[in-house]
Amino acid sequence: MRENVNNTALAIVAHPDDAELLCAGTLALLRDKGWRIEMATMTPGDGGTTTLSREEISIIRKAEAAKAAKLLNGNYHCLECEDIFVLYDKPTLLKVIELVRRVRPRLVFTMSPLCYMVDHEMTSKLVQTACFSAGVKNIETSSAPFFYTPHLYYLDAMEGKDRLGQEVKPSMVIDITDKIDLKEEMLVCHASQREWLREHHGMDEYVIAMRSFSAKQGQLVGVPFGEGFRQHLGHAFPQDNLLANELETYTKQV
Repeated sequence: MRENVNNTALAIVAHPDDAELLCAGTLALLRDKGWRIEMATMTPGDGGTTTLSREEISIIRKAEAAKAAKLLNGNYHCLECEDIFVLYDKPTLLKVIELVRRVRPRLVFTMSPLCYMVDHEMTSKLVQTACFSAGVKNIETSSAPFFYTPHLYYLDAMEGKDRLGQEVKPSMVIDITDKIDLKEEMLVCHASQREWLREHHGMDEYVIAMRSFSAKQGQLVGVPFGEGFRQHLGHAFPQDNLLANELETYTKQV
């Protein structure tokens, strides 16, 4: 049994601003092609503060994420896991399965399986399993099973490297040059994260860092700005490259 699905793209990332840093330009291109955009985070980013309580910063960061999603006429979802404590366990996995069943996406983006932060890597594993198992009837959630395995794509690792500093190279790059200003507009919605980075990391180059990394990925294929992706091609997942087919004129193989 296999459902017919609408063109819905779901980005499930770890924290507010991860999608804006890594795939907002591609989401914008899909939106222009008529796709419905849904954005989700595992956590509200409740660790990203030096002054506020978990409850206070969560309210702020979720509002910022929703504001950014609205720039793509999209919706924002938070699965309410704790920042730094994203676990691969049954309760967390059921949350992700429920989200996939509720949104019923044709295409899913998530974090790189290899990255500097365990929250990112756990998110990647959870989303992989949720896409595979959302159609398993005997897994009970409040939404009906989703009898369709979405096309799954991994985003670039942060700074393009794993925890050992080794390069994590994409298999394809989407030319987002036309959307770099919108990507920046979405990123600056996350004002609280910029402030926390200034205080915790001693840096004030939030937008500069995003543009610099987008330029670096673009250079891999000879365009000004790009976002990199790898497709999950394991057993039972679709083997055709839906993202490249949809954004054919913007896609460059690495």
